[in-house]
Amino acid sequence: MRRRASLILLACAVFFAALSPLMRWYAFPRLARIPANQYQDMVLEAKGATLLDYDHIRAKKVSKVTIVQTLKGNVEAAKKIEKTAGRPVVVWDSLSYVQGPDGKMVSRVPERYIFDAHSQDPVHATGETVDGDPVTRQGIEFKWPFLTQKRDYEYFDAQTRTTSPIHYKGTQTFRGLKVYYFEQTIPWTKVPMPKSMPVKGITPETVAKTGTTRWYSTVRKFWVEPVTGAPVYGEELHKEELRGGSLLGGRAKVTAFAGDVKMREDYIEHTVALVKHNRTLVLMLTSYVPWGSLTAGVLLLALALYLEARARRPEDPAPTETPEPEPVSV
Repeated sequence: MRRRASLILLACAVFFAALSPLMRWYAFPRLARIPANQYQDMVLEAKGATLLDYDHIRAKKVSKVTIVQTLKGNVEAAKKIEKTAGRPVVVWDSLSYVQGPDGKMVSRVPERYIFDAHSQDPVHATGETVDGDPVTRQGIEFKWPFLTQKRDYEYFDAQTRTTSPIHYKGTQTFRGLKVYYFEQTIPWTKVPMPKSMPVKGITPETVAKTGTTRWYSTVRKFWVEPVTGAPVYGEELHKEELRGGSLLGGRAKVTAFAGDVKMREDYIEHTVALVKHNRTLVLMLTSYVPWGSLTAGVLLLALALYLEARARRPEDPAPTETPEPEPVSV
């Protein structure tokens, strides 16, 4: 019986030991993926910002500028690209909609972002655009990879259509979560005018004829939860200027937008709660189940060896009975 039990325990030990690397290196890349149909939105605000009054072409202080960002998974487009890409792909149709304190549109910039569902590496395919312009992204955008490392990453900037490093600046605690803080500085760069302008009759083409150009600079900050790679908070010190040309009436430059853009509090709370939930799911695949299985396998192996050793030990000899003396007849 002991030998049979030891063989059963040995088989269980082998199973759990094999489950550990399978869960981490086989199941994790296949199960930890961004859903192709994911939809999310985010509201950011810049209070006390400076905004361009297009009617008079002058900068003015406003109470608040609101930026609504939406990301919508395009399932049909992802399926078509997967056929040639040979890997799971996510297609995000995003929109950055900026509005002034009166609710009127300031700018509207759509994007199509195509990336690997697990690694978040960009996937280049027809339709990869920013504001209708074809682009070839390098690096990440919106989200870091699962199991984010303490290092710099290449990050794509949609305004300049270029990629530059976003630097790891240290580990912090944010709303009870351990996060990695990243920062990227984009120096003053000439960028295209948005195709959707807030005033009828003004288009990028009409502005270009005046000789006026648009310039942009920002300091981009992200606090990223490393297990999921999801930013739980973001902030930008954002500046835009119009420079030169007859549109400015002889002035060298005019501020088009300047403000400290921050996530709205209700969206911070929602994001933190969602990331905490997803963090547990990822840890199940990368830590809890693999290490738990390995530990169980080692313990079962030790118990199997112990029972096997007990089964092989020779039994003690049976004690000899001393016969009772029989009576002697006379």
